[in-house]
Amino acid sequence: MTRVLLTGFEPFGGESLNPSWQAVRAVAVDPPQGIDVHAAQLPCVFGDAIDALYDAVRETEPDLVVCVGQAGGRPDLTVERVAVNIDDAVIPDNLGARPVDEPVVPGGPAAYFATLPVKRCVAAVRDAGLPASVSQTAGTFVCNHVFYALMHLAATERPGLRGGFVHVPYAPEQVTDRALPSLPVAAVAEGLRMIVITAAHRTEDIRAVGGATH
Repeated sequence: MTRVLLTGFEPFGGESLNPSWQAVRAVAVDPPQGIDVHAAQLPCVFGDAIDALYDAVRETEPDLVVCVGQAGGRPDLTVERVAVNIDDAVIPDNLGARPVDEPVVPGGPAAYFATLPVKRCVAAVRDAGLPASVSQTAGTFVCNHVFYALMHLAATERPGLRGGFVHVPYAPEQVTDRALPSLPVAAVAEGLRMIVITAAHRTEDIRAVGGATH
């Protein structure tokens, strides 16, 4: 049985909730058949988030890790293609840290690609009737910080570990006073289930359009 670790974040940036954690927890409570799913909440704090991720990996010994974060303003589930070795925070984290132009891992490679079948995962979410796309950037805040750290761990210490990152939109209750896209947490959880099923059973990707012009 494939063992999967899903991570979501605590609320940040003045929000009262984070749909990434709500959706991840929902998948762990009702996992896909035949897949052992564990969930861990990460703090939205540089450094501490990596420590919490690594602790969760040691505790669960997963075959696959999918980290999930909120990307307010995006309209769909976005499966990230690449993590970059840079922290450049436009807002402070939950402990007030705001690193600028600092590496996630000093001396580490400039970037890592996800080892999920990114485009196949996007196709699976779309086949389930939910919006999804490939993303070429996970930003330079704590989400990318964790994504890069995950892939660095796999590259240096756990070569059999596969992983990646998925960004999700706001939940509807977060945008009642602003005109921004959102998706219900139940829909996000269903999309994550499709990603987990796909990544657990398939390693090879499909050749499909998933690029960007900007």
